Amino acid sequence: MNQRMYQLGSKRSVIREIFEFGKTRAQEIGAENVYDFSLGNPSVEPPACVKDTLLKLIEEPDQTALHGYTSAQGDLFVRRAIASHIRGNYDENADENYIYMTVGAAASLTITLSALCEEGDEVVTFAPYFTEYKVFAETAGARLVAVESDPDTFQIDFEKLEAVLGKNTRAVLVNSPNNPSGVVYNRETVARLAETLEKASEKFGHTIYLVSDEPYRELVYGGVEVPYITKFYTPSIVCYSYSKSLSLPGERIGYIYVNPKTEGAKELYLAVCGAGRALGYVCAPSLFQKLVARCVGKTSDVSVYRKNRDTLLNHLTKCGFSCVRPDGAFYLFMKTPEPDASAFCERAKKYDLLLVPGDDFGCKGYVRIAYCVSPDMIARALPAFEKLAKEYSL
Repeated sequence: MNQRMYQLGSKRSVIREIFEFGKTRAQEIGAENVYDFSLGNPSVEPPACVKDTLLKLIEEPDQTALHGYTSAQGDLFVRRAIASHIRGNYDENADENYIYMTVGAAASLTITLSALCEEGDEVVTFAPYFTEYKVFAETAGARLVAVESDPDTFQIDFEKLEAVLGKNTRAVLVNSPNNPSGVVYNRETVARLAETLEKASEKFGHTIYLVSDEPYRELVYGGVEVPYITKFYTPSIVCYSYSKSLSLPGERIGYIYVNPKTEGAKELYLAVCGAGRALGYVCAPSLFQKLVARCVGKTSDVSVYRKNRDTLLNHLTKCGFSCVRPDGAFYLFMKTPEPDASAFCERAKKYDLLLVPGDDFGCKGYVRIAYCVSPDMIARALPAFEKLAKEYSL
């Protein structure tokens, strides 16, 4: 057997391991007594258009067309709806012929990196980063190179970025709003990143692509802007998922958008199509393609997440814990009062607090807290956080 695949299958991601522990623990002591902050699983209902659209779709007379194959890259009607949304929302000249429908963000990233990379290439990203990036890059034959972010803001440290860019750099992968920190890259950061990559591309004599992983784009608070990458950097690709915006993580539906202004955009898009074919990611689920075409631009009620963030952040701060304030997504990335984040998480389990150590996110000494849970659970968990803080005399 393929030994690398065996290793990936025999050890789940740390997030999934803790999630599975939480399910077992819930059977032992009752779900109401377990404070599971491990998985980024939306707790907010999908917007009303999701149920309404599903009901209308399943009542359509031609069920064969509803559940049949679409074009490999996705139904043209769906891609047109998404392109129209991009044009209207971001003032970009989007083209449906450069959109590829996918089975969620993981497929978008896997396909994109496979389309871009060859053996020996490097994909640069910024710590903290989503734990599976390393798997996605290595599957494409590339090596993931992580750059430490500014620890006070988790914005990009450009001196460190410039130090790692080189002749083998094929792509830079960004995630804003960020999983696990919740930080949003501001316009100044994105503009400087574009300028840095333009200079590096010229210096090394080949295009360095910018790949933007955007499942949390709509989950921002207080009017914070999420700059649209293609407006700042031409050789760019957007990887999007509806898992969070429409609260549909289990339906696995998203898309890849290749910036049509990119030099060789047609060839790049065809490479995306080829990678989708090679990986078996053709014809994303037909039913949910049709659904997102009718719900594009709609979002779940993100105000619930904002209230959860405020409640939890304020309480943790009062307890003596420290985190960079998140402006988006639904995660807190909290600094641990001891260097070993795994040891801290084990101690938290004494109070049935399930947190994820930051080591696999590329940052030691931190834990991720997914606050996409019910407000009631957060309220019940606050005393447990207080007890944990007292163990460290905070």
